[in-house]
Amino acid sequence: MVTQPSLYLVTGGAGFLGINLCRFLLARGARVRSLDIAEFAYPEQPAVDVIRGDVRDRSIVDRAMNDVNVVVHCAAALPLAPDDEIRSTSIDGTRELLESAVVHGVQRFIFISSTAVYGIPDHCPLLETDRLSGVGAYGESKIAAERLCEASRQRGLCASVLRPKTFVGPERLGVFELLYDWAYEGRNFPVIGPGTNRYQLLDVEDLCEVISRCATSQRELVNDTFNVGAHDFGTMRDNIQAVLDRAGHGKQVVPFPSGPVVAALRLLRRLNLSPLYRWVYETAAENSFVSTAKMERVLGFRTRFSNRDALIRNYDWYVAHRDEYRTMTGVTHRVPWKKGVLGIVKHLF
Repeated sequence: MVTQPSLYLVTGGAGFLGINLCRFLLARGARVRSLDIAEFAYPEQPAVDVIRGDVRDRSIVDRAMNDVNVVVHCAAALPLAPDDEIRSTSIDGTRELLESAVVHGVQRFIFISSTAVYGIPDHCPLLETDRLSGVGAYGESKIAAERLCEASRQRGLCASVLRPKTFVGPERLGVFELLYDWAYEGRNFPVIGPGTNRYQLLDVEDLCEVISRCATSQRELVNDTFNVGAHDFGTMRDNIQAVLDRAGHGKQVVPFPSGPVVAALRLLRRLNLSPLYRWVYETAAENSFVSTAKMERVLGFRTRFSNRDALIRNYDWYVAHRDEYRTMTGVTHRVPWKKGVLGIVKHLF
């Protein structure tokens, strides 16, 4: 008897992580099904079983769960969305998926959480055992969804919880498009504070590899929670300067006092004149990195891309596709964000 390759259900398959994961899995011979409320408008569409629907709709979820071996739950409303949308998607959607996965006898459930569950860091590196204190509806809802995953383990489901640092790579725009746009146009770039704080990122391909290992490694090893981040990372200044250097205009990072800048960004956000939300401006001048020792020890994997590698790879993709997105704005990671006052401020640099 010929055994079919595993069928993966990727929620949020039309999103930034989702499409990168679909490509990663297809390249390794897996069967892939996408469940997303958004259109799956990619060249890979013929190779993917696409179901368009909401993870909060149990009837759609049950249909998507048929014959599935592994669920990778990437779908989430991002921090720019209304609070009630964030909470219902992350909490209610995760509950529906977990309950359906148990009923359908799914082998593995992998939940993509976030290091936002740790709140504003008061020490580094952050460990999986540290206290959770999410910032705003996004961080709080991720904590609640993690609790649902933990409870599902008591019902026999193997549920891996991944807490990735902010990840970048092909298809990523969002807040990073601000940096790439300024770099491409040959502008200096401001940084909150001196920029000497250590700030860890993650390449999306490394995250896909960790997901794959959680899907295929021994059950007793992966039925747990793991931080995921770049092993090799530098300071905030290093991160930004790498992109400015890649752009080739000889521009530099310009530091600004954190107090006045954060106060100004807080006010602009209240007035809906800036796309930067609290998590971005409150952590930008702080050390922010997690320990990846547990992931490396248990999963036997050390991330391959440094911060610099990941950002340059993402910037090169942006340059190649810039004209496709110049007139688009939205609240997802796959499109530029409406810049508000920041679109005017950049002309000062």
